[in-house]
Amino acid sequence: MTISFWHNLRERLQFRAAHLISRAQPALQVGALCLRGRPGRREVLLVSSLGTGRWIIPKGWPMRGRTLPQSALQEAWEEAGVSGEVGALPFGAFSYAKQRDSGAPLACEVQVFIVRVSGLAEEYPECGRRARRWVRPYDAGAMVDEPGLKALLRQI
Repeated sequence: MTISFWHNLRERLQFRAAHLISRAQPALQVGALCLRGRPGRREVLLVSSLGTGRWIIPKGWPMRGRTLPQSALQEAWEEAGVSGEVGALPFGAFSYAKQRDSGAPLACEVQVFIVRVSGLAEEYPECGRRARRWVRPYDAGAMVDEPGLKALLRQI
């Protein structure tokens, strides 16, 4: 069995454990799937996570006074310096177990919105804290850990 198999199994078990511990619906987060290019030549923007440095899409908590798509676009700005147009409906969703500061897992479901990137700022709130990288969707799927996010990236 491959390392990927064991890693995916670990991710699924962590999510299930977090869900059982919380005994509630998964916490809702929003994510921004930032795209540039035309069909057949699309690229996806990935950012590094703050804690582990693994590759993810910009994501975070819904924001008071903003719709879910607006919150996703704000996360894209804060984490990657992205400006653009966000879709009104989710492209899809994925689940993962977020590690809290206490070490306890929290089951999260991320509603993912497409952001068509029109600009990328050099200075933005989290610049210097995160790396960002444009990659082809299939390559992005190989770089992220969450199985559900991998599947979404491979649909592009």
